[in-house]
Amino acid sequence: MNQIEVITVFLEEGYQISPNAVELICCHCNPHSLMDRILKNMDPSVLVVDVEHINGLIEENSSQEKSAILEKKSLHDNGHIIPKTVTLKSSAVKFNTSENPVDILMDITDNSTCVGEYMEFVQFFRNRYSRLSEMIRNRLNSRPIESLNKYRNKSSGRREGMDKDMNEVSIIGMISGLKSTSNGHKMIELEDTTGSISVLVRMADKELFELASRFVLDEVVGITGALTNDGKLLIAKKITIPDLPNTLGERKRSYGKAVLTSDVHIGSSTFLEDEWYRFIDFLKGDTDNEAMAELSKEVRYLVVAGDLVDGVGIYPGQEMELKIQDVYQQYKKAAEYFSEIPRHITVIISPGNHDAVRQAEPQPMLPEIIRADFSDNVTFVGNPSVVDLDGVKLMIYHGRSIDDLVASIPGVSYHEPTKAMVEMMKRRHLSPIYGSRVSIAPEKQDHFVIGQVPDILHCGHVHTVGVDWYKNVLLVNSGTWQSQTEFQKRVNVVPTPAQVPVVDLSTLKTTILKFAE
Repeated sequence: MNQIEVITVFLEEGYQISPNAVELICCHCNPHSLMDRILKNMDPSVLVVDVEHINGLIEENSSQEKSAILEKKSLHDNGHIIPKTVTLKSSAVKFNTSENPVDILMDITDNSTCVGEYMEFVQFFRNRYSRLSEMIRNRLNSRPIESLNKYRNKSSGRREGMDKDMNEVSIIGMISGLKSTSNGHKMIELEDTTGSISVLVRMADKELFELASRFVLDEVVGITGALTNDGKLLIAKKITIPDLPNTLGERKRSYGKAVLTSDVHIGSSTFLEDEWYRFIDFLKGDTDNEAMAELSKEVRYLVVAGDLVDGVGIYPGQEMELKIQDVYQQYKKAAEYFSEIPRHITVIISPGNHDAVRQAEPQPMLPEIIRADFSDNVTFVGNPSVVDLDGVKLMIYHGRSIDDLVASIPGVSYHEPTKAMVEMMKRRHLSPIYGSRVSIAPEKQDHFVIGQVPDILHCGHVHTVGVDWYKNVLLVNSGTWQSQTEFQKRVNVVPTPAQVPVVDLSTLKTTILKFAE
């Protein structure tokens, strides 16, 4: 927080403030909290807030916090910031990280129930259907598919219990089959917990046909339409998907910046070490660019969405491109790199498909034998997970399902990863297709359902930077720190390495910093 912002806050509350008091507040580890205490305890008769009005409130803090304030104060000389040869000492770790709270709202770690039994698959899909159908049911008065059996006869005419116009019925089901008819129409097999029915989407209904052309297996949709005379086919007239609400109401905001990155791939011969060190210098504030230096001071969080290391045996011929052949040595090297990140920045690391956890998603956090090498300002979570960053809800998903969505949905590509993320939001599900490229463990609860809407969805995996908005949710794919591999050349993946999205936690405005020469 700068001096102008402090002065503005006090002026808006009807107080003037002395220069010494402004400097003391700016040097505090949490100026926002200190200002709140000052304003709550200020005598209304005071016109000019001075150091004497603040000292008592600082005395209420712990001795550790006071020493941290003095340490930060030493970075100033007569009100001017000393050049960046001076850095915060490690003694400030605890108070700094305590001012960057991380509340883990959703994580599979230590909560896995999967052993691979048949009934677990049943429970998994029933949980998915129940939660997603409830979102649709709020906008659609539906009936169970089983209830349509009484209409499945060959008699003509209007059927009892149906609307006079178009004989409409509404159902909600999970898509179990997709195909095109010989005439080019879309035929969808829809099932719920009571039965199944075929649904026809005609080419003449252009809007519906376009929507149905983007359907994927195992997503949950609502269909309103007319039954044929024998009751065996539903002709679609309206389609309802879970989707995000159009308005999300007032959202909480925080302050400072969160840096989002992923796919570091330490251990690979294509890891961009020079660019990574330029990034670390930025986090330290060690830069000649004044704007970058100012920005670095506001960084509170660094979030890594998977693939911290390159791993071993992930793709054919990978051993030819490994600089570090042992996966545990890769993590030790990663711990060395991350130990250089200033301790006042809270680091959050989630795994990906190259990391040393189970390949089936959802994935737990990295094991203790690996976590032990990292500094105490690093928090580990599973994949996917939802964390609260001091009021801003961030959903972290490595993004392997993007492979399935690119292969299944027209117009979705690796070059524009946020288009795949929009499809996730529309379906309220991070990985809707079961049994394709993504291996999914059948937990009792489907951890990929997007229940509570996040402020930010952060993905990686495809090594391409992308930033977009969808219905007030910020979508960020954070790129990579690895140049193009031979495998990526074969599958036509063109990475955008060493580019880092930085999100303002008060506005969610995003800036992309580039560290390549």
